[in-house]
Amino acid sequence: MAARERLLVIGADAAGMSAASQARRRRGAGELEILAVERGHHASYSACGIPYFVGGVVEELDKLIARTPAEFRDRDIDLRMRTEAVEIDLDGARVRVRDVEGGGERWESYDHLMVATGAVPVRPGLPGADAKGVHGVQILDDGVAIRRALEQGEPRRAVVVGGGYIGLEMAEAMVMQGLEVSLVDLADQPMQTLDPDMGAIIADAMRDIGVKLYLGEPVEGFETSPDGHVTAVRTGRRTLPADLVVLGLGVRPNTGLARAAGIETGPTGGIVTDRRMRTRAERVWAAGDCVESRHLVSGGPVAIPLGTHANKQGRVAGINLGGGYATFPGVAGTAVAKICKVEVARTGLNESEAAAAGFASLSVVVESTTRAGYHPGATTMKTKLIVERRSGRLLGAQIVGEENAAKRVDGLAIALWNGMTAEEMTGLDLGYAPPFAPVWDPVLIAARKAADAVEEDMRAWS
Repeated sequence: MAARERLLVIGADAAGMSAASQARRRRGAGELEILAVERGHHASYSACGIPYFVGGVVEELDKLIARTPAEFRDRDIDLRMRTEAVEIDLDGARVRVRDVEGGGERWESYDHLMVATGAVPVRPGLPGADAKGVHGVQILDDGVAIRRALEQGEPRRAVVVGGGYIGLEMAEAMVMQGLEVSLVDLADQPMQTLDPDMGAIIADAMRDIGVKLYLGEPVEGFETSPDGHVTAVRTGRRTLPADLVVLGLGVRPNTGLARAAGIETGPTGGIVTDRRMRTRAERVWAAGDCVESRHLVSGGPVAIPLGTHANKQGRVAGINLGGGYATFPGVAGTAVAKICKVEVARTGLNESEAAAAGFASLSVVVESTTRAGYHPGATTMKTKLIVERRSGRLLGAQIVGEENAAKRVDGLAIALWNGMTAEEMTGLDLGYAPPFAPVWDPVLIAARKAADAVEEDMRAWS
């Protein structure tokens, strides 16, 4: 009989526990021992739900938790909470772990190691950045800390630093909790993953709910009280009083532990893996926000922190660890968000990304309605397509609108995934009924306009 092997998983959220669960389905406890360590208080939860918990849309924290440690233990997965991995010894095939609360340390051996350390919030290296009341947003503990500060500290003024997805969602959450909210961003528009013409709509929506935007202003520091609590955010132009600060500057792959062990990272800072999620270190796998992926359009490496990718990558790793065969094809950068009443979505490349990848592209923008114009509840939406010159191949898409707008990006993502051209997309057989779409769906209108632009461009070239 073969000796029982041991899988050690570092990180117990989407990627780590997807891998552990898939491996367990294929290999029983008598064949494979699974130990997972997690330094936080929570495992297998929805980080994307944090702004809704902070804003009070989701009242109970438990609603964000997919599975408890006890449920994993019932599946013969030994999940140890408040246990932090502090060192990986590749030569000895072991990991040094520390009891976060007790402080004791010990070595745990492995036959296979799964690194799923996620991402960490970007914190500016500025005076006062570590003050009390300055919060990053990445793990569920962060959401709990902000919610507690709102309930116990009774703040009146909040400043959000950064205008990406999480910054905008947290700004809206602060408004919902009755605070005066300011948002500061170095960029000239919020949501830099969109092109400026589409991002301007988001800026207007934020102003409409009372958020004061200070764009194109670098933060220079954080002022504090004698007891070390933040009191203001200082930019190059002004000082904004603050009882609470949220950092929405994005995240970076949490790879310090892996890099210290000699596990290779790429230009994005994420761990390099092959399509089966194996690193270049023997018997070491990685998945989730800590790895870099291949972009399906540009072909280049990207680090896009999304739970969708983390779950898929963890599943792939787990299937392979369990003796099966699976690969992760890459990412298209598809994302959706709801900012106030405005829905926003994107897939593929924006204009600047397409240019950076070496594509010559054309862009079209169309305005349409989410339903038949005569149907109650119809609202306007803008759809932008970016296509390659001459070939007409779809390179990227963006949508900004109100209810029922954003999820149309799924059809565009499928078209992009399959390398469709704008002309081919004009024939898509999309669903129609007045409550859901006009007879010419906005996607079809945009595709027709893009196809016409390609044809006109071709005539100009000839």
